[in-house]
Amino acid sequence: MKQPKITVITASYNAKNTIEQTISSVVDQDYPDIEYVIVDGGSTDGTLSIIAEYASSYNIKWVSEPDQGLYDALNKGVQMATGDYIEII
Repeated sequence: MKQPKITVITASYNAKNTIEQTISSVVDQDYPDIEYVIVDGGSTDGTLSIIAEYASSYNIKWVSEPDQGLYDALNKGVQMATGDYIEII
């Protein structure tokens, strides 16, 4: 039986002090089929360089653009998701 695909979504905005720990906690999981989606609200504090660095080494879908707040960002993430289950960090 095939294991379900899990999508993990993170919404961020100017989160350079915490985004690396968050990303690490997801990419260090040993579950075989995790899709990671990061939706950033247009950060200006260095968050994007951290995301880009991890995205170049891991399979991370991400976008950075202005949004209407947390729930708008999470909805964008859900639209990008292809997993059987969705988790939010």
